[in-house]
Amino acid sequence: MNLKHIAIFASGQGSNAAKIIEHFNHHAFIKISLIVTNNPKAKIIELAQQSGIPFHLTNKEEFFSEPSIVSLLQYHQINFIVLAGFLLKIPASLIQAYSNQIINIHPALLPKFGGKGMYGIHVHEAVIKAGEKESGITIHYVNEEVDKGNIIFQEKCNVEVGETAESLSQKVRELEHMHYSNIIEQCMAQ
Repeated sequence: MNLKHIAIFASGQGSNAAKIIEHFNHHAFIKISLIVTNNPKAKIIELAQQSGIPFHLTNKEEFFSEPSIVSLLQYHQINFIVLAGFLLKIPASLIQAYSNQIINIHPALLPKFGGKGMYGIHVHEAVIKAGEKESGITIHYVNEEVDKGNIIFQEKCNVEVGETAESLSQKVRELEHMHYSNIIEQCMAQ
């Protein structure tokens, strides 16, 4: 089977990216070939350097200029894009160039608690404030609308009485680490 190349887009701590890199290290047909971040202080840069993976620090102007990011991805022979806590909206030109080849993980059960401003701890605070009995993760394809792409996979966890946004965040992060890499692999095997 031909080698398939993944680009990971991340803006923050990089815990999901670290698990993905670890999962695909020495994989038979999938390679993490590029890390893209918009945050010069993101831990993902250090992780990329430690792992010997090329990384690209972008900014809003470059990211949203037509050929720039697509050209970069093509240069690195990227077949598939994985969003792991990336906080910029993906431009239409990139979605068109990589139709059904971009996936995202969201820390709630979409369609609830998705959309603009719904990321990180804000999601968990909203879930608790709404009195939800369960939360979880959603892995979905990326389209032009934030968190509205076709759902690939969901996994649930209970929201206990007295749950805090921080404790719920930890439960959800465990689900992310448990499932994201396997779902990426399944998507790429299709």
